[in-house]
Amino acid sequence: MKLLSITSIIFITLLLSSFFGVKQDEDKGWVKIAEKVVNYKAETDQVKVQNSDQEVTKIKIKCIQGTVKLKEIKAFMSDGKDENLNIKGIGVLHDGMSSFSMDLPGKDNKLEKLEFKYDAVGNVLVSKKGKVEVWGKKKD
Repeated sequence: MKLLSITSIIFITLLLSSFFGVKQDEDKGWVKIAEKVVNYKAETDQVKVQNSDQEVTKIKIKCIQGTVKLKEIKAFMSDGKDENLNIKGIGVLHDGMSSFSMDLPGKDNKLEKLEFKYDAVGNVLVSKKGKVEVWGKKKD
């Protein structure tokens, strides 16, 4: 009976995890603006935005390899201001999963860089390093 309940919990967890993955859709104004390989340790990294002249209003994080646990994301804008983004509900991203979209501060600002605080899940001998992409929603 315990095995059945453990199996049920694992199944429900995997099912719910699949609902939180969001497919990126370039046809709806989403463009890849950055990419980062994540090491096997807790770390803080900064990522410069590609095409920083392009204005985006929201971002999403997509894990394309390995597993990454996001703790904090800070956005640095063109006006010199920075702001911690609300990442509640993201938690752990597995290969192929994406976060919900997060609004960027300001209306006429451009995103210059992002700072991630994260843990990579896995180890050198068993799993691949985590790799994430940052997608931005183009300003209308």
